[in-house]
Amino acid sequence: MALIVQKYGGTSVGNIERIRNVARRVGKTSGAGNQVVVVLSAMSGETNKLVGLTQEAAEFPLGREYDVVISTGEQVTVGLLAIILNEMGYRAKSFLGHQVPIVTDSQFGSARIESIGTDKMAEELKKGSIVVVAGFQGMDGQGNITTLGRGGSDTTAVALAAALKADLCEIYTDVEGVYTTDPNICSDARKLKKVSYDEMLEMASLGAKVLQTRSVEFAKKYEIPVMVRSSFTDAEGTLVCKEDSEMEKVVVSGITYNKSEAKISVLRVPDRPGIAAKLFRPLTEDGINVDMIVQNISHDAHTDLTFTVSNSDYKKALKLIKEKTAAEIGAEEVVGDPNIAKVSIVGAGMRSHAGIASQMFEVLAKEGINIQMISTSEIKISCVIDVKYTELAVRVLHESFGLGNNEVVEEKE
Repeated sequence: MALIVQKYGGTSVGNIERIRNVARRVGKTSGAGNQVVVVLSAMSGETNKLVGLTQEAAEFPLGREYDVVISTGEQVTVGLLAIILNEMGYRAKSFLGHQVPIVTDSQFGSARIESIGTDKMAEELKKGSIVVVAGFQGMDGQGNITTLGRGGSDTTAVALAAALKADLCEIYTDVEGVYTTDPNICSDARKLKKVSYDEMLEMASLGAKVLQTRSVEFAKKYEIPVMVRSSFTDAEGTLVCKEDSEMEKVVVSGITYNKSEAKISVLRVPDRPGIAAKLFRPLTEDGINVDMIVQNISHDAHTDLTFTVSNSDYKKALKLIKEKTAAEIGAEEVVGDPNIAKVSIVGAGMRSHAGIASQMFEVLAKEGINIQMISTSEIKISCVIDVKYTELAVRVLHESFGLGNNEVVEEKE
């Protein structure tokens, strides 16, 4: 008997009939003799609706109350699934985050999990129950409701799998697995049979919407195998697992893009020690994550500093820098640009293969696409470009690195 954690996203539970479909899948897994823990998102569009209501109420709603509102979508879906499973003859019990309990820090809107209690779930599993847990939510040490950030249900599922020492975590979504790029942009995008934790971590952080970044971090840390598959077909999915020698042969595994970032430039900043710390401290204190950072070469003891943040944090970050930081550090001007995109190539084989960066730059240059910022790691290269060139950049890079159909660029012997 295996212990399997299954997570179903918003489109999978978008209405009662789809929740019944989930119930049938869960029942089939349970009927095969497995213990099953199910994690659910809110119905598709529901969280956006709730966020919209908070923004109608206030431009910057209080974090604690914001989480009270936007966490309610998952309460509905877990209750409905448990009702349907019991109606079908299965024993099922739903749990909200604070009932598990899933204990987090107090960073409302993007809380991090600190501990998970397993006693209640283990007790129900021993009774033969299917345990249904609300994703995305938890509680802090003071008992306040917290949420884990967008895609937080993935994190909940993998974290539960780690805490329960599950044999497998299945992430059910509206796609059949992890593809070489977005099939909506490249019709010949190819589904990967397996991908390493590191590659998936880069893809998730760079804009691939199949898995949330922190869920992959949990999976890697606790070596939880994660299968990404569709809730609408029986097609084999993509296994996210430890890297093996076969994976290293593939130079580039995928092309990702992210249109959900914005760029802020702080111009004519005095070039002296401590300036960067002063610049970014207010953003850190306000829970705003900074992604790419580029500092120009100093001229006459001044420099320009450019960085990117998520679109959701853009207005707040721009306001903080303009009102609190610019004058303090002696910057002359602060300008922002929300019309950017980040396009990236990812592959474990890039560690041992030269010329990948130059190939990427040449491909973009040939199409007249200007690169505004560049960031690299061992297994990825990211470029910030004008948002209007996003789809073009993805298509030409996907073709250049031979990722379509059954073609794969491998390291030459």
